[in-house]
Amino acid sequence: MNSLHTTPIALYRTRQPLILASASPRRSELLKRIGLDFQVIPSGTEETNHVPTGICEQVERWAREKALAVSLLRPGSWVLGADTVVVLEGRILGKPRNANEARSMLEDLSAKTHEVTSAICLIHQDNGFQRIQTVTSRVRFRSLGGREIEAYIRTGEPLDKAGAYGVQGMGACMVQEVSGSYTNVVGLPLCETLEWLLELEIVAPAV
Repeated sequence: MNSLHTTPIALYRTRQPLILASASPRRSELLKRIGLDFQVIPSGTEETNHVPTGICEQVERWAREKALAVSLLRPGSWVLGADTVVVLEGRILGKPRNANEARSMLEDLSAKTHEVTSAICLIHQDNGFQRIQTVTSRVRFRSLGGREIEAYIRTGEPLDKAGAYGVQGMGACMVQEVSGSYTNVVGLPLCETLEWLLELEIVAPAV
């Protein structure tokens, strides 16, 4: 028997031009999953520490810089920028540069609770609109054995993920508990983002 292919029914529809200022496939997938139509234009900005700041201030600055860079090119569109950091005991864990760094991060995360903080920034240059917000989730890892860590590193998944794991992928098996927004841990707090888009009538329910 042949199976029938059906097109997924969209939950929301996009009413105004929307741009995601991020190259993250995970952020794009979250927005596409609910039916949004948008353009992806990576900002090309580099995440650098200009001055010592707190975690929230730092991630907000990175998200704002991404959104602003693209909004200057497309002033008539809504531009969404986002940035996410993994924080363990006050230390930001970025993307590991190699297997050794990934191993060290996973060993540090094992049996501990860490935080994932995302900032979202929405800008419309022509309207003079700018809004920014941070969302923090707490993630607890179960205790990881050395062979488990080596096996995970061999998959290649940790090497392009902040904190050396992907909660939406194979890394889910290491996560014992998530307190707060799950999609924030993936890379984009979808609930908070959608509230903005609905409020500003950028998107609407697809009915």
